Amino acid sequence: MNVEHSLGFESTAAPATPWPLFSRWFADAQVTRLAEPAAMTLATVAADGAPSARVVLLRGFDESGFTFYTNYQSRKADEIATNARVALVFFWDELKRQVRLEGTARPVSAAESDAYFQSRPRGHRLSALISPQSAVIPDRRFLEERMKALEEQYAGRDDIPRPPHWGGYRVAPTMIEFWQGRENRLHDRLCYRRLSDGSWKCERLAP
Repeated sequence: MNVEHSLGFESTAAPATPWPLFSRWFADAQVTRLAEPAAMTLATVAADGAPSARVVLLRGFDESGFTFYTNYQSRKADEIATNARVALVFFWDELKRQVRLEGTARPVSAAESDAYFQSRPRGHRLSALISPQSAVIPDRRFLEERMKALEEQYAGRDDIPRPPHWGGYRVAPTMIEFWQGRENRLHDRLCYRRLSDGSWKCERLAP
């Protein structure tokens, strides 16, 4: 696929909101057959101010924000409960593109989490039931024995319930920056910031 390595416009002619550009870039990443185009780094901050980051998967987006799913008892969830301000980063190396955003993470509804949970492969649903994410465990056998017990419990059944400690978050962005790499290092950076009235201001940044 021939992907244009330029934003293709000046900030004065950019879309009024960041969503058309993100939709286009995400579609480009998907058709370019990257290993995991939905992978995004999620950064959170602990109560003592220490940052932490990990990769999660984008499971949906619209003008309300970016959605991912996780264990509500994990370290990331504990940190979000303390400070809901987070950052996300997408990096698509083959396209020389990065999207960086900052915003606030909030849990999605139980109904939305239920619907997504039931769409997951069977093994993924079982692992959500058995894994005390981020907790110290004695060894791998601990997980394998719990998985075996659940497989026996739900043998021949597909009515695996979503555990209450598992669900989604939606990150409502206040800033989204698009970065397009160039060989001469004069990269393109276009930054959208959400204003108090809900509209967006777009500015070009120096590389």
